[in-house]
Amino acid sequence: MTATVTVIGVDGHDLPPGAGNALAAAGLVVGGRALLRRWATAALGTGAGSASVPDKPRTIELSGQNELPGTALDALAASVDADEHAVVLTAGDPGYFGVLRALRERSLPTVCWPSVTQVQRVAAMVHRPWDDITVVSAHGRAFRDAVNVCRARPAVGVLTAPGTGPAEFGAALSGWRRTLVVLEAVGGDQETLSIVDPAEAADRTWRQPSVVLCLADLDRVGRSGWIAGGEPAPPVNGWALDEAEFTHREGMASGPELRALALARLAPRPGALVWDVAAGCGALGVEAARLGAAVIAVENDPGLCVRIVANAKRHGVDVRLVDGQVPEALVGLPQPDAVFLGTARTDVVRSCAGAGASRIVVEVRELGSVGPVRDTLTDAGYAVDGRLLFAAPVDGLAQGSAAVRQASSTMLLWGIRR
Repeated sequence: MTATVTVIGVDGHDLPPGAGNALAAAGLVVGGRALLRRWATAALGTGAGSASVPDKPRTIELSGQNELPGTALDALAASVDADEHAVVLTAGDPGYFGVLRALRERSLPTVCWPSVTQVQRVAAMVHRPWDDITVVSAHGRAFRDAVNVCRARPAVGVLTAPGTGPAEFGAALSGWRRTLVVLEAVGGDQETLSIVDPAEAADRTWRQPSVVLCLADLDRVGRSGWIAGGEPAPPVNGWALDEAEFTHREGMASGPELRALALARLAPRPGALVWDVAAGCGALGVEAARLGAAVIAVENDPGLCVRIVANAKRHGVDVRLVDGQVPEALVGLPQPDAVFLGTARTDVVRSCAGAGASRIVVEVRELGSVGPVRDTLTDAGYAVDGRLLFAAPVDGLAQGSAAVRQASSTMLLWGIRR
């Protein structure tokens, strides 16, 4: 029989039925410390408190549950080449953000025995369905993206890693109303479930490995849907919505044509953070949120702030409102991926250009502001382009006629960081 790498997912404290046979035949076992101790207990039939890893088979202890370093992969490949069976022990489902991918990428012959995922376990512990939960991995450079998904979506499961755990997520979610359900020391004797707010999560030391469920409302059950993880894009009414879709002051809502071009240049998406500065009624920010981005709307007019909240609620998105004067209100906000400015004031453009966003779009209402905006963006390292838009609604189409209203114009300048 050809040697294989058997990948065993451990559900909490239990090994799947038949795992003992695979372990008994293994010449090499790879896994985290807690899982190696649990394996020894199961394989040798010793008491839970007296488990110890035997001399044979060989073992490799991992620091994380969902990653296989190159040294472990090399050892597994050598074991298979030597016609020696190997076992990898991991928490949950090895094929779900797990070690199975790395093994398949090495073309190693594998057998996989999955178990319940960590996100499924945590959701069950708080009596919540999990089909609407978006799952993200915080490994490597994905931390900012994962945080922004937590800022944007009402229910997110987070697979953490050392340095990107519950404390770091709690600190990053300051300013957002969220509840964190944390399962720490997953699979070990000290496994513990905690329900905390972001501030408390940031102040605590958490044992790894851990998994986090980030919820906008702990008691709310998500809407029944047809696709796992919730709607990935706007519902069927699309985007660049008509002005009538937003509560606004007469003449102060950005038109759909402007929003369509601005959104195309901002590229809002899951994992991105968009600032909507001088947001007005928040139509642009709401649209960016509907496309999956996390959004901070900055506005100082009390009446418009009320409209931002109403428009976000109407369209079922979470837009964080910062009520204050710009550019002062921008200080301390998390780094954006894209910025929309409803003002061409040079000091505000300069502050936003220094915030580190890869994309900036500015609505320019006066021709004399074009040069200063262009120069400010260019000096900050952006390649600048723009368009003058003319839009004229066509009336009477539903009645079989057509009358073109007087055209209105607006200008957009945008910068893409070189």
